[in-house]
Amino acid sequence: MNPLKDIAHRAMIEHDLLPEFSPAALRQLQSIERSAAGGDAKAPAQQIRDLRSLLWSSIDNDDSRDLDQLTVAEGLPNGATKILIAIADVDELVASGSAIDDHAAANTTSVYTAAQIFPMLPEPLSTDLTSLNPGEARRAVVVEMIVESSGNIAASDIYQAQVYNHAKLAYGAVAAWLDGNAPAPPPLAAVAGLEAQLKTQDQAAQALRRVRREHGALSLESVEARPVFKEETLTDLRTDEGNRAKDLIEDFMVAANGVVARFMDAHDRPSLRRTLRSPERWVRIVALAREHGESLPAEPDAVALNRFLSAQRASDPKRFADLSLSVIKLLGSGEYSAEQPKGKTAGHFGLAVRHYTHSTAPNRRFPDLITQRLVKAVLRGQPSPYSPEQLQVLASRCNQQERNAAKVERQVRKAASALLLANRIGERFTGIVTGASAKGTWVRIKSPVAEGKVVRGSEGLDVGDTVAVRLIHVDAGRGFIDFERA
Repeated sequence: MNPLKDIAHRAMIEHDLLPEFSPAALRQLQSIERSAAGGDAKAPAQQIRDLRSLLWSSIDNDDSRDLDQLTVAEGLPNGATKILIAIADVDELVASGSAIDDHAAANTTSVYTAAQIFPMLPEPLSTDLTSLNPGEARRAVVVEMIVESSGNIAASDIYQAQVYNHAKLAYGAVAAWLDGNAPAPPPLAAVAGLEAQLKTQDQAAQALRRVRREHGALSLESVEARPVFKEETLTDLRTDEGNRAKDLIEDFMVAANGVVARFMDAHDRPSLRRTLRSPERWVRIVALAREHGESLPAEPDAVALNRFLSAQRASDPKRFADLSLSVIKLLGSGEYSAEQPKGKTAGHFGLAVRHYTHSTAPNRRFPDLITQRLVKAVLRGQPSPYSPEQLQVLASRCNQQERNAAKVERQVRKAASALLLANRIGERFTGIVTGASAKGTWVRIKSPVAEGKVVRGSEGLDVGDTVAVRLIHVDAGRGFIDFERA
């Protein structure tokens, strides 16, 4: 085992996450594979629609193998658009309470580290049998929406269907094509009618986004670091930047998750919700805006904050990622909660939505698999598979394991950064302060993307400050990167 993989494996165990599947889970996997090979899958029921002829396609990262969603659109009179989002029917093969389900319930998420991926489900499932792979007919739960030209959702429905992925597409290539900077990627150009199809989707997604922005959805920019390998050797950590194709999928997923949440409300069923409360550090966000020559209200106001962010993106695009990172840190993390029928939800401050759940990634998030089972019970006229008390326990478990997974990913990312920085002791860097509390002050540098602790000279620094630091120590095994203020 190489050093980084060994660090990742140990970090999983230290943070109460299972790095390996149990023998019982592997035996169950073999049974599922035998059934699939022998054609023993469940025959489509009467209520399963056959939508394989539609021009479904997937858009994801270049290296993604667990495909959770497909999308397709149909233009309607008066400028409206019918949007269909197919979500992989993981529940069809992963029974509740089974050994594989127990593993998923234990970890609650796939863990993506710079060393390796620890999937929530065994890869023969998540990257094959329950993945919406190109050239394969698959069972799915479909969210249907009628999006008016204004961007409002006029009607929606949810049902089960058989779907077929006609093209596996990647964010970067699709974005370059949509922006007019490159020809259509070969998988897109090879399917007649798919180019027009994606342009229709893009128009509907932009309309959805306009409405969310008007209501205060924040125009933040992700600053996640992705590892770069040359064969088996880690050579860099680079920022994974947003683009138009990512926006398209994000807009559809946010809308679909809202439809699912309202669907559960309409049927008086308990559900899991994803919430982000008003930011506790709003005062610091106000101070950041003041440093940029803008003013924000004294009380949290998503519309005003988004107006400030949009202005900064336009006026200073090169430094917007740093500002985005600061605001993301100050907003805090989202969390899962159990919602009772007709209950009052906290909503999601960053997305400017009141009703929101996670439902579109059941191959890699356990809350989405739970929600899928809740939805299918409604569709089949069955009682809820989880009691309100069980949902509350599951929400707490998912919150805890999401935090643990983030710690593992951060620890391994720091270990990878420490390995890349080992020969650069004494060098000076410019960074952005990402954390400041009694536990210490942290700063993020850009090349390579790395976050470390300011162990000397941190007095007076706060989140969002730009600071010059000098690298003084690294410890890859412990994931430590230490800076001093330069």
